Amino acid sequence: MTDTLSIEDLRGILVGCAGGDALPDDIADVSFEELGYDSLALIETAAALKRDRGLVVPDDLITEARTPGELLRLINDRIAV
Repeated sequence: MTDTLSIEDLRGILVGCAGGDALPDDIADVSFEELGYDSLALIETAAALKRDRGLVVPDDLITEARTPGELLRLINDRIAV
């Protein structure tokens, strides 16, 4: 079983998939739109989660998340199953 992801883990994945080294310190409640991330960046994030961690998060679920905090909860809920 994979350990849960932290917000810092998610930050690294997001930066690796779509750039954005200048992300604010506390990204949990900042909208992806404000961060400059679109649905393609989130789909790339889903691909990285599958490739690097063996975690499958369907595209339709991952693109429903509006903030990194929501996405983190979604990911960790899938890990817990």
